[in-house]
Amino acid sequence: MSCVVWPLARGRKAEIRAVDGALIKVPAAPSWLPVHARAEWRRILPGLIQGGRIANHELSTVEDYCLCVARKREAEEVLQREGLTMLSPTGELKRRPETTILKEAIEASRRLAAELGLSPASRDKNKGGAAIDDDDDALHSI
Repeated sequence: MSCVVWPLARGRKAEIRAVDGALIKVPAAPSWLPVHARAEWRRILPGLIQGGRIANHELSTVEDYCLCVARKREAEEVLQREGLTMLSPTGELKRRPETTILKEAIEASRRLAAELGLSPASRDKNKGGAAIDDDDDALHSI
């Protein structure tokens, strides 16, 4: 039995271009969004719309991203005010639940930012050219 390295599919990535039905005007943030989320909405949407990269049916992803940003800020405000730990009813020192909320909101906001093309890495990844594969080549046996 021999071991052969099969090349991974490589090639040009799709270039970022205007999506069908792209918005041309920034819609008002939903009224139910928290204050920090509405501020993030106003901060990111002009750039997405200017680049023709967001359509009406994708606004729920923007809402999710903005909510994650708001939860990060809310959790951080509590942690700065109250500290990272608290005493449980039994007197045991425990991590505050906001530490978990913060961690999960950071992780989700990073994924959503990449999906929306908001991070430098996600913008660079879709400029075309050869794909960069950070993973080791897969080994397949025949």
